[in-house]
Amino acid sequence: MSLHIVCPHCQATNRVPEERLRERPDCGRCHQPLFGAKPVTLSTETFQAHVARNDIPVLVDFWAPWCGPCRMMAPAFEAAAAKLEPEFRVAKLNTEEAQDIALTYQIRSIPTLALFVRGREFARQTGAMGMADIIGWARSQAARVRQGAR
Repeated sequence: MSLHIVCPHCQATNRVPEERLRERPDCGRCHQPLFGAKPVTLSTETFQAHVARNDIPVLVDFWAPWCGPCRMMAPAFEAAAAKLEPEFRVAKLNTEEAQDIALTYQIRSIPTLALFVRGREFARQTGAMGMADIIGWARSQAARVRQGAR
């Protein structure tokens, strides 16, 4: 089965056989890696493409540069990305730069983690977390998604 994966560099949608995800695939258009073991920085322009067109769950950290807990969680989120990819697309959205997205999703407290599946928000967790907690929460939510698909 092939999965659609959005390139973090050029935003092209790539078809990748599921069994090849762990082989570090490159984008067919720009030839950059589809996964970089670090969070993808999203913007107002790129948010919807990643959330709606990726066939893997998209874990988004809604944050702001002035937020102390957000800055404290940033290294843990980056480390979690290295462990969660390519099972997830891991991304960050600066709510100061993308206020329209934050408003659309009613982000009232940061940091907020949201898991998107097939274009829809599936789960949300507010507050700073450590790497192990981020990974555990994301994987437990993905397991709930798989159970619902049966």
